[in-house]
Amino acid sequence: MKSLIVITGPTGVGKTELCLRVANTFRIPIINADSRQIYREIPIGTAAPTAEEQAQAKHYFVGTLSVSDYYSASNYEQDVLRLLDRLFADSDVALLSGGSMMYIDAVCKGIDDIPTIRDDIRRTMKERLATEGLPALVDELRRLDPEHWAIVDRNNPRRVVHALEICHQTGRTYTSFRTNKAKPRPFRIIKIGLTRPREELYQRINDRVVRMIDNGLVDEALSVLPFRGANALNTVGYKEMFEYLDGLTTLDETILHIQSNTRRYARKQLTWYKRDSDMKWFSPENIEEILNYITASVQIPTK
Repeated sequence: MKSLIVITGPTGVGKTELCLRVANTFRIPIINADSRQIYREIPIGTAAPTAEEQAQAKHYFVGTLSVSDYYSASNYEQDVLRLLDRLFADSDVALLSGGSMMYIDAVCKGIDDIPTIRDDIRRTMKERLATEGLPALVDELRRLDPEHWAIVDRNNPRRVVHALEICHQTGRTYTSFRTNKAKPRPFRIIKIGLTRPREELYQRINDRVVRMIDNGLVDEALSVLPFRGANALNTVGYKEMFEYLDGLTTLDETILHIQSNTRRYARKQLTWYKRDSDMKWFSPENIEEILNYITASVQIPTK
């Protein structure tokens, strides 16, 4: 049976080095599951694989879209499943790696069949968000779909707006489309979670933010400033940089904010992953142990 190896873990834990080793050991490409590394204009702030790293192994879904493009977990599910059909024609194993929880779940479990939003509905809701503001739309969601309002992140405009788009386009609640039933997959899924002691992980995150600044994050944020309202940029690193570019914070304050918010995001990731009983946990330092586990799980020869 075909096998999909999924390697995940919190941001900054050290997925890249391990995945390159796995890809080269089993002679397979890497399918990126980081929802922001897909966008070509923001490689520094998303810690996307460098040109040198991409030369070591074929990567998919890295730098393939513009920040102005619309893309969703549902699109990702469809695109990856089509890619896996091709990859499995030549190999018994494939590798998916990243830290975007919803993207990984989309491939492993599937996304509920929620309608694609029409362009006119999307434009209207975007205009309403700009003119009426998020609190007014949150209140409207409370009236139209109180069940989803109770659980949605009300500070996330994309989540609130999308739920309202569904309500207005279909005349049904967003909740009515959510079944949370896992879809069957025609391949085995082997999940590997990477973890480190918390203080070690936090130090790696802090150091990486400083490297991003040294590598040109300020200029990168400035280059995408005209697209600051795009969902692709509603993420840690760019929200803080835009405040700096607006003159609301100093660079030192911005660095501290990015570090703090990245650590908070890492905790959120770990909380999400810990719910998954199928996850096998390793330290990223134990590369040989991980390779042996993969070999035994998929029963394929190494080089």
